[in-house]
Amino acid sequence: MKNRYLPLAGAIALAAAFTAPAHAQTEIQWWHSMGGALGEWVNDLAKDFNATQTQYKIVPTFKGSYDESMTAAIAAFRAGNAPHILQVFEVGTATMMASRQAIVPVGEVMKKAGVTFDPNAYVPAVAGYYTAPNGQMLSFPFNSSTTVFHYNKDAFKAAGLDPEKPPKTWPEVALAAGKLKASGHKCPFTTSWVSWTQLESFSAWHNTEFATLGNGMRGLNTRLSFNSPLHVRHIENLANMAKTGLFVYKGRGNAADATFVSGECAMITGSSALYGNVKRNAKFVGGIGTLPYYPDVAGAPQNTVIGGASLWVMSGKKEAEYKGVAMFFAHLSKAEEAAKSHQRTGYLPVTKAAYELTEKSGFYKQNPGTDVSVEQMIRKTTDKSRGIRLGNFVQIRTINDEELEQVWAGRKAPKQALDDAVKRGNELLARFEAANKGK
Repeated sequence: MKNRYLPLAGAIALAAAFTAPAHAQTEIQWWHSMGGALGEWVNDLAKDFNATQTQYKIVPTFKGSYDESMTAAIAAFRAGNAPHILQVFEVGTATMMASRQAIVPVGEVMKKAGVTFDPNAYVPAVAGYYTAPNGQMLSFPFNSSTTVFHYNKDAFKAAGLDPEKPPKTWPEVALAAGKLKASGHKCPFTTSWVSWTQLESFSAWHNTEFATLGNGMRGLNTRLSFNSPLHVRHIENLANMAKTGLFVYKGRGNAADATFVSGECAMITGSSALYGNVKRNAKFVGGIGTLPYYPDVAGAPQNTVIGGASLWVMSGKKEAEYKGVAMFFAHLSKAEEAAKSHQRTGYLPVTKAAYELTEKSGFYKQNPGTDVSVEQMIRKTTDKSRGIRLGNFVQIRTINDEELEQVWAGRKAPKQALDDAVKRGNELLARFEAANKGK
């Protein structure tokens, strides 16, 4: 009986030898917060890299919003099963920097893996934000965005406005909103990410401090300072526009984006990465202009600040796994890959080479306005405009939303709301400083 099954056993063994892979692939877990069209982009990035080699397999997993994925990763790290790569939004940078045991600086990962890595290849305003005071790059610049002005060219035409001339200043925005309202638009202007667009980027664009110590770049004892006369004046102007129906508040985060893409709102200040959604889903011709400014403010416009997210490498993994992470980052840094991502999404090109390649290809000429975000970011930065790096930044943004909602509803004066936001935010900064002193 035994002998009867020997040929069969041999055939099975032979078949297994032919079908089994030469070596098992090392899986690299990547947790991210990209949904919809951007989720498809992330999956394509992993698929493209996986197709270039057989040793590693990048496994992207959507873990909810930026807040949710960061919370999940911290819990997973404590339980000993954190992902290899975590996408963290820019406001989580100070928190990640303070969590030294949980992360491995990306510069170190690349160096140990023997993968060529030149921090100078990246767009300075992007790389600078994710670099420690000692010059070491801590995370990998990935989906970096900045604030721009999106507008509906068809609505502009209908209102008698020049569709090729978006308003450049805040007084011009108010005038355009008036004409749009007169032509029947119930939502002439709105904004997403209120704290980011109307306080943080607004400050940098006007070369005005948002917080002390270079906006937190130079130390933990930073304190908020966005209750200056210029900030109060701006919020007063927006409050007056809200009263007269020229500005319509549509909610926190990027809730307002959908109202622009649907055509309900004609103008919006928001992320440059909204471009991909507009291009794909809007039934109108979209335009992009620079963030508005006040022409009487000396030094304006300066440059806008970074948004979006970067990729952090979590600690406690094997050397071979870090080699896979390094190879993936090197792949994403290739000029043609980075250029492709920039053109598809509206996020900034992370490297100078990707920007030059995109320019050379004629993409900016064929898609007017897509270079606005880059032009805003490659201007010379100052101490006041390099970026904002604060502890408990997520909670500070929530406070800003709460206080400004009181203004839009007519329940609080702009100065009182900004004073209260600064006071409440400073309490959080003091707490963060006490918890991380001497780390």
